[in-house]
Amino acid sequence: MLRPITALVVCALALGAVADETDLGAVTSLKVDLDQVVELGTVSSVDGITSAGQPDEAALEVFADAGYATVIDLRGAGEDRGIDEAAVVEDLGLHYVTLPIAGKDAISFDNARKLDGLLKEYPGPVLVHCGSGNRVGALLALRASLDGADDEKALALGREGGLSSLEGVVRERLDENSDK
Repeated sequence: MLRPITALVVCALALGAVADETDLGAVTSLKVDLDQVVELGTVSSVDGITSAGQPDEAALEVFADAGYATVIDLRGAGEDRGIDEAAVVEDLGLHYVTLPIAGKDAISFDNARKLDGLLKEYPGPVLVHCGSGNRVGALLALRASLDGADDEKALALGREGGLSSLEGVVRERLDENSDK
């Protein structure tokens, strides 16, 4: 009688291992290091979103292979991407969307709402990137505030998404919004 139970336990463990196998070694964080994504060859989103700096063609291929459906580019038209990103993304079968965020004045609740609208409109998972992830993190922080997060939680989420040198600007926006 022990053999069938043992067989069931072994089968359950094996199925669990197979179910987890697709996630083993995947880069999983809100903001990812693109070199690590390419090196490991796999990436998983956090709540359907991944933040990054400027991806190259190899990184975009990893995102496509991992099932990503949309790339939202926050870089301005004049910023060098090193590749024809729109063509590469579309050749990989993903949606390419731009939301140019140029300068600190573009870090606004209005643009956070626009990003939120794009995240709802386009299928996921979604890669959102700028040059370094800083602008992505800034808009994610403001988006979190719009969703009801207190300032510190919004800033923490922004930092997870790449917010760094724009934190002062985000704090100003949060302060301005709390004055209303």
